[in-house]
Amino acid sequence: MTDSSEVNEFTQISDVIRRRHSVRVPFDPGHQPAEDELQSILEAARWAPTAHNMQNFEIIVVDDQATLAAIGRVRGGTSEAFVRENYAQLSFSEEELIRKGTGLIATMFPPSWRTPDGKSEEATDVEHGFLDETMRSCPVVLIVVYDTRERAPASEGDFLGIMSLGCVMQSMWLTAEALGIGMQIMSVFSAQHVEEELREILSIPDYIDIAFACRLGYPAVEPGRYLRVRREIQHFTHRNTFAAHGDD
Repeated sequence: MTDSSEVNEFTQISDVIRRRHSVRVPFDPGHQPAEDELQSILEAARWAPTAHNMQNFEIIVVDDQATLAAIGRVRGGTSEAFVRENYAQLSFSEEELIRKGTGLIATMFPPSWRTPDGKSEEATDVEHGFLDETMRSCPVVLIVVYDTRERAPASEGDFLGIMSLGCVMQSMWLTAEALGIGMQIMSVFSAQHVEEELREILSIPDYIDIAFACRLGYPAVEPGRYLRVRREIQHFTHRNTFAAHGDD
């Protein structure tokens, strides 16, 4: 029998999972997460499950203002492929988003991302042109890297290793959420042209690749409300065979 303390603990974990979200607004550069909070987030990464307990990741903690500024001057940019594929995931009304149950509302993104070809009368050439526009005055950046010379045993394309990096991301994100610290994943850091410049700034060896980066901090302004949707359980579960859905 489950006692009340276990039920309460589960409820707390479930609540954090539901609350977890991307904080896209600018952060307060003068309000940095406390060192003990940062250590808690890194401790969560430490205990994340990884294939064969390989722990094939390293984390570069960047909180030096000069280094953050140098990273911010790196040109990021958004590829046509990203805009095109991102467009396919957008809904242009809350009703459409609710009906789909997946994807994001278009107003979360710049005008140039809301058209299939990345062109808009409102678009400008400076949208997300440099990394500082993605970092948005964050006081701390965590860059998660991995050794390309290693892979999980018998894992084609190191699928299990990449999945492990996702576990590291989730563990850190849930911990940040529980601590009340805003977090957003910045996938542009792993783009090849960005990674090449970051190697120079951060002294990253050639055999180490960037998996992802995340910005941490406290919102400088009140985040806007965006509708978040998820499919119902019966829409993605199958009982005993793939053909049988959970509500069959």
